Amino acid sequence: MAAAPEERLDVLTAAGEKTGVSKARHAPHLALAGSEVHRDGDYHRAVHVWIYSESTGELLLQRRADCKDSWPGQWDISSAGHISAGDSSLFSAQRELEEELGIKLPVNAFELIFVFLQECVINNGTYTNNEYNDVYLVTTLTPIPLEAFALQESEVSAVRYMRCDEYKNCLAKGSEEYVPYDVNGQYGQLFSIIEERYKDNTESRSLTLQKQINRYAPIHLEPDLSSLSEGDIEALGYILKASIVIDDIFYEQVWNSNRMLRDWLKGHSESSSFDKLKWTYYSINKSPWSCLDENKAFLSTADSAVELLTDATKPVSGWKGVEYRAAFPLDKPPGANFYPPDMDKMEFELWKSRLTDKEQKDATGFFTVIRRHDSLSSSLLTHVDGSDQTKTSDDLFIVPYSKEYRPSLEKAAELLEKASACSDSPSLRHLLSTKANAFLSNDYYESDIAWMELDSNLDLTIGPYETYEDGLFSYKATFEAFVGIRDSTATSQVKLFGDQLQDLERNLPMDNIFKSDSVSAAPIRVINLLYNAGVCCCSEVDRENQAFVFLLFGLRKVDSECLLIDVKGPQTIAFNLPNDERIVNERGTSMVMLKNVSEAKFKHILKPIADACIREEQKGYVDFEPYYTHIVCHECCHGIGPHSITLPSGKKSTVRLELQELHSALEEAKADIVGLWALNFLIKKGLLPKSLSQSMYVSFLAGCFRSIRFGLEEAHGKGQALQFNWLYEKGAFVLHSDGKFSVDFTKVEDAVESLSREILTIQAKGDKPSAQSLLQSHATLTQPLRVALEKIEHMQVPVDIAPIFGTANKLLANN
Repeated sequence: MAAAPEERLDVLTAAGEKTGVSKARHAPHLALAGSEVHRDGDYHRAVHVWIYSESTGELLLQRRADCKDSWPGQWDISSAGHISAGDSSLFSAQRELEEELGIKLPVNAFELIFVFLQECVINNGTYTNNEYNDVYLVTTLTPIPLEAFALQESEVSAVRYMRCDEYKNCLAKGSEEYVPYDVNGQYGQLFSIIEERYKDNTESRSLTLQKQINRYAPIHLEPDLSSLSEGDIEALGYILKASIVIDDIFYEQVWNSNRMLRDWLKGHSESSSFDKLKWTYYSINKSPWSCLDENKAFLSTADSAVELLTDATKPVSGWKGVEYRAAFPLDKPPGANFYPPDMDKMEFELWKSRLTDKEQKDATGFFTVIRRHDSLSSSLLTHVDGSDQTKTSDDLFIVPYSKEYRPSLEKAAELLEKASACSDSPSLRHLLSTKANAFLSNDYYESDIAWMELDSNLDLTIGPYETYEDGLFSYKATFEAFVGIRDSTATSQVKLFGDQLQDLERNLPMDNIFKSDSVSAAPIRVINLLYNAGVCCCSEVDRENQAFVFLLFGLRKVDSECLLIDVKGPQTIAFNLPNDERIVNERGTSMVMLKNVSEAKFKHILKPIADACIREEQKGYVDFEPYYTHIVCHECCHGIGPHSITLPSGKKSTVRLELQELHSALEEAKADIVGLWALNFLIKKGLLPKSLSQSMYVSFLAGCFRSIRFGLEEAHGKGQALQFNWLYEKGAFVLHSDGKFSVDFTKVEDAVESLSREILTIQAKGDKPSAQSLLQSHATLTQPLRVALEKIEHMQVPVDIAPIFGTANKLLANN
């Protein structure tokens, strides 16, 4: 019989990074069968898993077996163990709990609450423990009966429950019965997290949630449908239903247990006024993390869904099984649900380096997710092209969206085909049909071309597009939908900008070697938004919760079956697509302007901000025309400047691939600042009125404060902070002794051009270190910004709008 493979541990640096060296887990030649890493004092990784009972406030402790080489016979963590070389942290946590206690729990039972570095020397200097421990919390409603555990005798001699405060006191006193942990140091987080989570603070949390909700101004968006044919109105009903399916996919993309939490909160929203508040603010954010508070969690695992497992342990008479809270991390996962929750960038890059060129392209593509083999029950995997693949030695693998979200995409495709059969518009029929095919084939090229060629009074954008949710690399696209009614008059008025793109590219403030001579005119469509879903986040609130939502937003009338509210911020006012570099290089981009959303934001947010922050002599410059004109130019400028680039090594790449997670913020900053440069360029050419030359800068200054309120974790907010601080340093923006701001018109033009050159050059070179340096030095909340934000907060200016889609609501009710 072949010997079992030797278990090895990764050796880390003192900073916790892998060295590429591994050592044997067990070393029989050492005294007490210790390990080489403990003999040599090497840094390595392990997991700590705590089981906590909500109803009793107790932690489960295990007594270490007397044969253990460290702390024998002492009471310790519920379960713990090393992370073997090549294994993931979560997999190790699951494995240790099952091996030591006989409990088999799914991934969503484990909440990573902090990482603890333990550095100590015991056993008369023969055992050095330099260990990075991922500390997990498993929360059960009631204690697991002790007879349900199956103890691993070589590791565990007994288990018992102990109240948190009692255990903390024993550790603080240094009782020799317990493995020592410094409760006043790093490990004190365990107790502070539990104490904060379960203290009776319903009233204060309710007040906080109410204040957070009140930051949104409710706006009714009900565009006129009179320009639509009967066929297109019938098609619209199917399109709206397909958009709701797309919205459901978005929930899944944000976080792996998001839909479970959504359904739990919705189902319990009538239990109390506090539960209603939790559900309402969750609906606004579509996750337990607050968009306007730099993704800080406003819920905890204590608020989460309860799952019952009847076969997680040995059966116990009269006990139905383990009831646990579905855990979610305190920090929003940077990789959303596109990657394994415990995968880091280094692991991804090492894995990617072993792939073929085609596989690397798939791994970094817009329309795939990355999964782990150890999370599968089947030995068969699937290639991106649909063929079967047997497991390989690599832990990660690629799954196309068409496989990952198959049931939902089949439903959406069917609805789009039905819409296509109804529509009277040839270009809309073509878009609907090609998009339905793309959902099932994972090839969006033809449907994106059809979207660019759309010429219909009923306007639609639907599919995976923006990459903001992928905070690891900005590779993966989230699903979204925009449904609107074409404003033909406004569309004809903005044609100028699309026609000038090549001239703008030719004159960009960057070296000529980086410029393109094949920029296509960007078609611009102006619409009035009827409905949206997904990344731009339309929430659906059922009828029984309508009255409460209306109460929160100060509304009086409830008159429909289903209230549709688009609330996750920041609300999009325009977008420029597609992001596919092939199409951008071949045909450029197309843009859609949401005019009724822009009007609402200007009226309810930007004007009040100007009243609070802009000096009296310049306040009159803040006007809708320069504000909206810059929005148009911003979107146009996404289509110029570097996209596909050649690196100094000669390698062909793209700005997105090289800048990774920094790309979104820098691209938004580029479109903004180059948009200002472009407006000035067009004014000097006589293509725009000179009256814009001052008003555009003051309106932009007021707009900086608006966007920064979305938080510096959000791409637009980070990009605006970068621009404001750069222009402030150059003297273009001035803070006066009265706490109000103005523009120095003698300095602003040069400041805008210098920042435009800086960003464009970084993009053209794919220079991630310079991008990092620029964002770290300038995308910060400086004192002048704090002054402005405090003024705005004092005046209680809304941070964003919450569109209510009454027309869409009525159409859905009739279908």
